[in-house]
Amino acid sequence: MSKVHVENLSKYFGAVSPNSVPALQGVNLSVEDGEFVTLVGASGCGKSTLLRILAGLETHTTGAVQCNGLPIAGPGADRAMVFQHYSLYPWLTVMQNIKFSRRLKVKRENLTSSDVEAASGRADALLDLIGLTKVADAYPNQLSGGMQQRVAIARALMGKPDMLLMDEPFGALDAQTREVMHDLILHIHRIEKTTIVFVTHDVDEAIYLGQRVVLMQPRPGRIHSIYPVPLPGARNQEMKHATEFRALKAEILARIRESTGLATDQDLLD
Repeated sequence: MSKVHVENLSKYFGAVSPNSVPALQGVNLSVEDGEFVTLVGASGCGKSTLLRILAGLETHTTGAVQCNGLPIAGPGADRAMVFQHYSLYPWLTVMQNIKFSRRLKVKRENLTSSDVEAASGRADALLDLIGLTKVADAYPNQLSGGMQQRVAIARALMGKPDMLLMDEPFGALDAQTREVMHDLILHIHRIEKTTIVFVTHDVDEAIYLGQRVVLMQPRPGRIHSIYPVPLPGARNQEMKHATEFRALKAEILARIRESTGLATDQDLLD
């Protein structure tokens, strides 16, 4: 069974009328357990809207969307979201931010001391995984943007979600930091084996991270095509120069140009 199944999904904002244009229309997509799928496309193609529907933060208008065979009717502990802006609590330390959602669960459900101890061990392991053990007691304003996003990712993983939904999480970072974060999230994916759906505008990022790249097109937002990525699971930055990588990038950019009417690759980035 697929981890995520989307069937003939459409999304309208506001009242539906004969003149309404859907944000999404006729979207069909399945994501397998443990898969890393990236969504790419020009602005306005509905990538983030689809991700928010998967997170339960938006409702769909028609069609069906399921996680683990059950309809998605709202946010759930089986799904965690990471946004472009880190949304850390500035009055909490790195460790406290990571533990925050678990601490609420402990209070709400009156969990035992052994549960609390297990949560503490999980937080320690995640802190080590993201390489920030030495700054566990630091506050967000003492960290770089890349470090803050590492904390946000660790916090999202704290409850061991089945699926991690990432909405342009590295969009605000400089190029060098983005490369570091790319390798980190691939390492996390190998260790945690969490299903990841990742939205980006960056075609290089989509190919480097994804096992499959889902290309979306606008007006209305829909899936244009899906590309398996012809790279091994263990990746390094040198692979971006490989013939297979460059050929897939050229193909995707060409399809984006066709769907938007833009003339050049630079237009796609503006």
